[in-house]
Amino acid sequence: MAAPTYDEIRRAPKALLHDHLDGGLRPATILDLAAEIGHELPAATPDGLGEWFVAAADSGSLERYLETFAHTVAVMQTAESLHRVARECALDLAADGVVYAEVRFAPEQHLERGLTLPEVVEAVLDGFRAGSAEAAASGRPIRVATLLTAMRHAARSMEIAELSVRYRDAGVVGFDIAGAEAGFPPTRHLDAFEYLQRENSHFTIHAGEAFGLPSIWQAIQWCGADRLGHGVRIVDDIGPDNALGRLAAYVRDKRIPLELCPSSNVQTGAAASIREHPIGLLRDLRFRVTVNTDNRLMSGTSMSREMALLVEAFGYGWPELQWFTVNAMKSAFIPFDERLALINDVIKPAYAKLA
Repeated sequence: MAAPTYDEIRRAPKALLHDHLDGGLRPATILDLAAEIGHELPAATPDGLGEWFVAAADSGSLERYLETFAHTVAVMQTAESLHRVARECALDLAADGVVYAEVRFAPEQHLERGLTLPEVVEAVLDGFRAGSAEAAASGRPIRVATLLTAMRHAARSMEIAELSVRYRDAGVVGFDIAGAEAGFPPTRHLDAFEYLQRENSHFTIHAGEAFGLPSIWQAIQWCGADRLGHGVRIVDDIGPDNALGRLAAYVRDKRIPLELCPSSNVQTGAAASIREHPIGLLRDLRFRVTVNTDNRLMSGTSMSREMALLVEAFGYGWPELQWFTVNAMKSAFIPFDERLALINDVIKPAYAKLA
């Protein structure tokens, strides 16, 4: 059977759980918005700017990688700019064949020009609704759900957690913490996670990307994370002959989803290359593996590209790509019946035609 081509993968329905709004802007949009506010950029053309972001992020350091966001966040400080970025995000994902996406952003990072936290959230939600409606009208239906992120080095996690509960009937489906892991363990935000559990709310935690097993252990056993953002370092608890350590066995047995982001993990040094990425081993061992983009701008990527890279590196075909996609939908933070409808009515029929 011939390997799926990029164009075929692009047409296939895909589900995305780990994508950052401020990591997916169109370079042309950054140029437009920066010109409006007089923000200086490192390149003056869309192609040049896109190339700069990928090169700057391709350092092997999570901390250096995160520095690139100074430019994207700078141009996302008004309701109009947030609406535009969110609208274009929905359109870009739909054009790539994504039928379900959870896009996350940190409201606390968009207050420099006087917006309040609720105004930030509402602008983004309105933008997602507008983009999704346009995509559906053009024959590319997509559902975009939102995760609100708190920065792990800051002290606003409870405030953001409360905001996620306030807007959970308006498009916000969960909560997350993000930022540099080393020195900022998830237990610093334990009060927010305990609050979310009392409120029956979903949350994922960035863990096991730049920092190892202790970060994953805390995220699960202290904080109660539903999913692991990245979680790639769980491979450190897998020994010779693929013997699982206690933590790895727990993660697999409990079907805790791993939001793996292959290209991003290579850029930040969590994996040496796509071919050497632990996703191959974790898939073979039947962990709940999902494929994600993380930051499409910084990685110069898309869901179709991530899947195409895995096809090339591991020889995957349609059964594996469907498995990754169904895993993501099983792990989504929307209600069970809505997940099931997308799996049975959209994803499986499309892959049956492609196989």
